Amino acid sequence: MARQRVPEGPPPALAVQKLRVRYAKRGRLRFSSTRDFQRALERALRRAGVPMAFSAGFHPHPKISYANAAPTGTASEAEYFEISVTERVDPESVRAALDEALPQGLDVLEVVEAAQGALADRLQGSDWVMDFPGLTEAQLQQAADQLLALDRVEVSRTFKTGPRTFDVRSAVVSMTTAPSERPDCAILRVVVRHTTPAVRPDDVLTALRAATELTPPMPPLVTRLAQGPLRPATAGVADPLAADEDDDGA
Repeated sequence: MARQRVPEGPPPALAVQKLRVRYAKRGRLRFSSTRDFQRALERALRRAGVPMAFSAGFHPHPKISYANAAPTGTASEAEYFEISVTERVDPESVRAALDEALPQGLDVLEVVEAAQGALADRLQGSDWVMDFPGLTEAQLQQAADQLLALDRVEVSRTFKTGPRTFDVRSAVVSMTTAPSERPDCAILRVVVRHTTPAVRPDDVLTALRAATELTPPMPPLVTRLAQGPLRPATAGVADPLAADEDDDGA
């Protein structure tokens, strides 16, 4: 019988604390991919001296879990990940050290000690803002009203497994418009329920084009303002870290 190989050396130190981190993806770094961020984060954790916990085995890796990253090309004020550490640390000290170690445009906004339960379970929806150059608020409002009046709007997107058609309308919780701070622009704000497959901002734009014949002269500037628990009464999104800070939750 073959002998099972065992890694040499002592086993990795046990994790004693888990932290949840919110960060922003701004400016030109909105074009960074999830993999780009993962590489930058692992370098930053080393530079910041964070006592990371590692997996066991022949190829140990830091215990980091990522949650629902924004698509490449979109900015975000609400990206999340979790890390496990082998020594108890002060969350605010970790926030400051990581923010200093990451490139400008990847900004660490908040670090809290994780409570029980999975972070992914709290990320039920996203609040997106789309700033459209060359459109008026009246044009966007008309398109939004037309889309919301429909029961179903299907779009197709190519996945690793091939093309797939899915409904966008059922994922849209709310859709409102506002004037933009930029001249000759208008804002569309959309709260989207997290579904499988995920309905992305470009899917919403495709649905608007298909259902209302809206044809923006330029692509919108897209930013995720928040993601977290859905609040049906207000058609909004709550803070997913609030329950970690307050037993009453968000």
